[in-house]
Amino acid sequence: MTATDDLRAEHAGILRMLDIMQVLSTRLEAGEAVPADELLGILDFLITFADKCHHGKEEDILFPALESAGMPRDSGPIGVMLHEHTLGRGHIREMETALAGNENHRAFVAPALNYIELLTQHIAKENNVLFPMAERLLGVPTLTAMHDDFELLEKVRIGLGKHEAFHWLLDDLSAKYLPA
Repeated sequence: MTATDDLRAEHAGILRMLDIMQVLSTRLEAGEAVPADELLGILDFLITFADKCHHGKEEDILFPALESAGMPRDSGPIGVMLHEHTLGRGHIREMETALAGNENHRAFVAPALNYIELLTQHIAKENNVLFPMAERLLGVPTLTAMHDDFELLEKVRIGLGKHEAFHWLLDDLSAKYLPA
């Protein structure tokens, strides 16, 4: 498996969580109750898996390799991706604030919808533009070796078993909120 294969697979999970967030946001907008523990689980997924782990792999391993291969950091695809990572972190902070000690979770909706829109477009750019560029610039042997670095980063950043726990969360929430 190459690093870009790994990142694309993680994108599939993140997109599924965004679909769940869309359903829950619609329910919250309609005044329906959504369990706080589910919203907090989603935030944990976004903070720990999507940002610390997934974006960490990109920012700490893939992007520096692309820079070494001649891609500029502050402009072009890397600059855009880094800017969008920063915007996403802002939306996550807004979602955290909306849930902090607040029984009315409707304030969660606006930053959640902004995050969904941002990340959906962001993932499309990475899958369709950045990753093909990385595959051309770096090649399969480098990206295969990079996958091992990704595995190590994941163990250090989120710990053993956490990745699997997030898959269980995704499966549970998908079964509850997404059509079969």
